[in-house]
Amino acid sequence: MKRQIVIAPILLWAGIGLSQETKPNIVFILADDLGWKDLVCYGNKSNETPALDALAKSGIRFSQAYAACPVSSPTRASIMTGKYPARLHLTNFIAGNRTDTASRVLPAPWKPYMESKEVTIAELLKEKGYMTGMVGKWHLGGNDSLAPWNQGFDYSRMIGKNGLDFYNYSIYSDSYSNEFTDHGKEYLTDKLTEYGVEFIEKNKKKPFFLYLAYSAPHVGIVPRSDKLMKYFFKYGQSEEKFNPNYAAMIESLDEGVGKVMETLGKLGLLENTLVVFTSDNGGLGMDELGPTPTSMLPLRKWKGHVYEGGIRVPAIVSWPGRIRSGITSDFCYSSVDYLPTICELTGIKNLPDKIDGMSILSVLLNPDMEMLAERPLYWHYPHFSNQMGRPAGAVRFGKYKLVELYESNTLELYDLEEDISESQDLSGQMVGKTDEMHKMLINWRSSVDAQMPLPNTVYKQTEK
Repeated sequence: MKRQIVIAPILLWAGIGLSQETKPNIVFILADDLGWKDLVCYGNKSNETPALDALAKSGIRFSQAYAACPVSSPTRASIMTGKYPARLHLTNFIAGNRTDTASRVLPAPWKPYMESKEVTIAELLKEKGYMTGMVGKWHLGGNDSLAPWNQGFDYSRMIGKNGLDFYNYSIYSDSYSNEFTDHGKEYLTDKLTEYGVEFIEKNKKKPFFLYLAYSAPHVGIVPRSDKLMKYFFKYGQSEEKFNPNYAAMIESLDEGVGKVMETLGKLGLLENTLVVFTSDNGGLGMDELGPTPTSMLPLRKWKGHVYEGGIRVPAIVSWPGRIRSGITSDFCYSSVDYLPTICELTGIKNLPDKIDGMSILSVLLNPDMEMLAERPLYWHYPHFSNQMGRPAGAVRFGKYKLVELYESNTLELYDLEEDISESQDLSGQMVGKTDEMHKMLINWRSSVDAQMPLPNTVYKQTEK
């Protein structure tokens, strides 16, 4: 992976008025299934997201940020480890087991958990003197050794039972023996915000890392009733899919982000806190456990697909006084890049072996300068998603993106600068570029020991 550094790290620190002894706080907020254009600052005209829009105005809004996988658990593992899901062999969401008996392939073998031997960003920061907190959806394995309290987190409030029910759920506090159960009284999104605020207030005098992983706006679409009526009045006013219940869920998520930011402000911590907000994969653009939540247009497809609608996500990074405000960046990066970026920011030099990500700190600190050499981004999803996605892989390099469909060995090539919708397949016109990028994808899969789909021995091709 080629990397070009224009400014030495010591100058980066000096340029923002930091010393090597400074330990900035980090708040990493992850939404669940939030689509690329679900926020007003990304062009949505029906939802209401004032807190996240304000966060974007205070920092950088990325237009081409990517999740490392089109489904949840693998992307979460990539954030925790800085490694591609294919390298971890964690390539589907935990409990994902869909097959298609009419397909010529079976899903690839995979590990439905993140191995405890993997070094997490929390473990690295804890060694650096940080207090570490995890609140919300873990979704990386259920055994005690795999839980957040054994993966580097000092404070854990992990969603337990009935995680898709926003009014009848449980929360595990630092162990499976300490469980809070809700019976229809406290809205889950609000409860997670409450825990996040509690962690910040408890650790206001220490350097801290908070991983606040909301379960919203994932299905089931269960909103707070007091937020619904205004969205019902908006129904039918847009040509695109609009779900009032989904919009109300997003408002609660936005309100939670606002309370976290308000807490940082009241405690005088804003200028020493890097805040990241993003989503674990694209939004859901089809019926699943209810009516279609959202639209990804003009992006193609949605969650569960390696097309842009499944992997391109909203991403906002803010640090008042350190990162310039009101910036929109077209820089392309992946969720594997968060760990090395946080490590460079906090002075962690000894990274775990086989990290796939690359620090983008220089981009954050000076978005006008192209400090990083262009490099390819990869995806590997050898499964059948619940959202009708098929086994496939992809690579983006520059403006071109190659998609490989594993069932048919079909290749597709798109120019994302000219065709964000991936509607014009150029593979027949640009054979050389197609072959070049296919070789990149094959070589990458070999380098990370990616598990491929297996032949379906009972498949019988229908004769025409």
